Parts: sequence; C-alpha cells; structure tokens
Amino acid sequence: MEITGKKHVGVFTFPFASHPPLLLNVVRRLAPAAPAVVFSFFSTAKFNRALFTERGSDYILPYDISDGLPEGYGYDGKVGVEAQIGLFLGVAEEEFKRGVQAAEKEVGVRVSCLVVDAFLWFSGDLACEMKIPWVAFWTAGLSSLSAHFYTDLIRQKYDELKDSVGPDDEIPNLIPGLPVVRLGDIPKEVIFGDLESPFATMLHKMGGAITRATAVFVNSFQELDPDLTKNLSPIFNNFLHIGPSNLVSNQKPPSKPDESCCISWLDAQNPRSVAYISFGTVCTPPPHELVALAEALEETKTPFLWSLNNDSQKHLPSGFLDRTTATGWGKIVPWAPQVQVLNHCSIGVFVTHGGWNSVLESIGSGVPMICRPFFGDHPINTWMIERVWRVGVRIEGGSFTKHGTCGALQLVLSSSPDDGLKQRNEALKDLVHSSVGPNGSCVHNFKTLVDVVTGATL
Repeated sequence: MEITGKKHVGVFTFPFASHPPLLLNVVRRLAPAAPAVVFSFFSTAKFNRALFTERGSDYILPYDISDGLPEGYGYDGKVGVEAQIGLFLGVAEEEFKRGVQAAEKEVGVRVSCLVVDAFLWFSGDLACEMKIPWVAFWTAGLSSLSAHFYTDLIRQKYDELKDSVGPDDEIPNLIPGLPVVRLGDIPKEVIFGDLESPFATMLHKMGGAITRATAVFVNSFQELDPDLTKNLSPIFNNFLHIGPSNLVSNQKPPSKPDESCCISWLDAQNPRSVAYISFGTVCTPPPHELVALAEALEETKTPFLWSLNNDSQKHLPSGFLDRTTATGWGKIVPWAPQVQVLNHCSIGVFVTHGGWNSVLESIGSGVPMICRPFFGDHPINTWMIERVWRVGVRIEGGSFTKHGTCGALQLVLSSSPDDGLKQRNEALKDLVHSSVGPNGSCVHNFKTLVDVVTGATL
C-alpha cells in the first residue's frame, strides 16, 4: 500500500485495561478532522482483535506488537497484571520501533508525529531521534497526573513528615494546585509500595519526561479542576483538555445489546430511587463486603441494579436473590450498558470503585457517587469526589460494612432536590456538557490538537 499526498502519524498504546480503546476513540475523532493523515495504530494482537472487526479503515491501520509474554502464557491468571506490565515494558521500545518501520514500509510515508499513551515515556526519545513531534495522552484525571509529575517533590515532603503522619492524615500543599489531600489517597506508586517495580518506575520516568512533549492532552474538561489546570498549564506545552471520552467520541466501539433488559426494568422504577452498583471489569469486593453491601440494600429497601459477575453472585447472602430480584425491587446482571443506565431518570446514586471513566460518566449524568476505592487512581479520585467537587461520598472506613453502607445510601438517596449535593451534581453536569458544546473549551482544545498532530502549528 502506498498513499501519496498523506501525512503519517504513529499511535502507541499502553495495552492494558481501558487505555487502548480510549486512545482509539481519540484517533477516530482525529481521522475525519485530519483527512490528510494516515494513522498507524500499534497495540497487542489481543486488543487489536477486540477493537478492529476488520483490517481497519483506509486511514486507521492496526499493527500488532508483542506483549512480551513468554511462549505458552496467556491472559489467564498465570501471570499477574504487574508482571505482565513488566514483561511488556521489557520489549516495548524495540517493538514500537519495529512496528514503525513496518508501517512506514507498508504505507510508503514516513511517520511525521507520534501520538502516544503518556505512560510510554520512552517514546519521547524515539520522537527526538526521528525529529518529529511527540504528543502524549493522559487517560485519567489531573489529580493523579499531578501526583506522578510531582513525585520527587512529594517524596521529599513526605520524608520530612513521615515520623509524624499516617495514611489518614490530611496534608496541606502536598500536591501543587491541591490545597490539601489525604496521605493515603496518593497513588501508592508515588510514596508507598515497591518504588522500584516496573510500573512505579514507568510512572516516575513519565513524570520526568512529559514536559518535553509537544502537547499533552487529557481525558477531562478544564472547568473540573481549575486550580490544577492553572498550575500545570505553564509547565506543559499545549496542555489540552479534549473532553470526557464518553461525551465526545465520534465513533464508539459497538456496545453489547442490553440482553438483561436493564433499561426496561429501570423504566418501571421511581425517579432517582435506584442504586446502580458496578465496580468495572477488574475490581470485585471480597466476599464479606459483598455480603455487607447486600444486607445494606435489603435493610434500607433500596431498589438496585447491580452489575455482578456470576462467580461473585455465589457469595451473596442465602436467599438474597429470591427476596429481592424475585419481588422486582432489585436486579442483578452480569453486565449493564453503563452510560445508558446512568443517564436513566430512575438512577439516584452510583456505587462505584472510582475509576476515572466511571467518574466522568457519573459526572456527565449528574448522578452522585458512593465510592469504594481499590487501587491506582481510585483513592485520589474519591478524594476529589468527596472533598473537592463534593458530588459524592467515600464509604465509611474505605470498605463496605452493613452500617456504613446503610448510612451512605440514606445520606445520598434521602437528600432533597434543593440540597447542596444534588445542586453540585447538576452544576457539574452543566459545566461538562457546556465544555463539549459547539463553543466549549474542549472543542477549541481539540482543534489545537488537530493542528499539532497535522503540523499546522509547527
């Protein structure tokens, strides 16, 4: 294949969790806005098979790179996620170089820009060697980006305080742009855990390299975190909030059909009465917490729609399914169309792990959250939800107990439309929808991103 008169952009993914589909959504927005560009999309065979039902369009071409797993290993639990990341990082730099060479040969056009997941810090060196722009995508929120960017400063401050503070202490000015943060909510890769692990090392090096990027774009909107944005904007080149992926994608991957009839069940419920419960595709509370959550739902008689895999359902209290789902005031499904569910008028609260995509989907729907964080950026997202934006609450003690969950459900669901919680959710919902509207900040930022990627501003 040789495509004359075109520019060629290489897209590097971090092939874990939701990272590849998020970056592909951006490319699917860029492609029609930059018709003179061919995008070569590099990911593992596993993700490319899932994301591309066929070879790809003429201008978005998938290329497979190795995941680094030894022969005979699969994604079947034999290798933990952190070990998988370490194996991938061991081969990633050479794999992306090989992929670029193969794509340039096939397309017949030299790569003129790299658009990459920000985790892949080494791609900046490759862009420098190639003398082309390096454009980095941060898939999560600004609080976690700031924590990783300021890792050295945070560690220095922590070393001065560590004899007098613990995880539950709230520390002022630990992260520039954030007046106060709970120490235990800082991502553990910053000051806790194994600081020499491949994942922690990757994030630390990313924080040190990202200021060299030609542009840094984020999966958010600038009105959400004005102080953090104000702090980082002078530091990063072309710091661009291009909008929550769920609200701005031109073309979403095909969604599963609503085989469990979630929406029709919600249609029969009262407005703002239902607790929607989901912890994403990776997280599941331990069995005793599932029991506590179920008991709280039953105790408070809260109507609920719960996305829970079949293996976990066996841990629910004896008779719970018969007492709740058989009577119609509860529904448990293995999968739910989350964006549609959150936008349904019957949803009154989202019980969530606090993953960034779920947070943005909840904000875009104006639904308050009850957060049970697990790892990664979940704790710091939860801090922002409860203490900065004040659009939800953290579960008491950080894990589900019957008493704490009853209290959280009653607090959120019994609040009136005129109280601060619901007003703040509606205000934030209005802000995000305005930001992605025709004259919104995200629209203007995306036009700048197109100019950077196509070379119009260089």
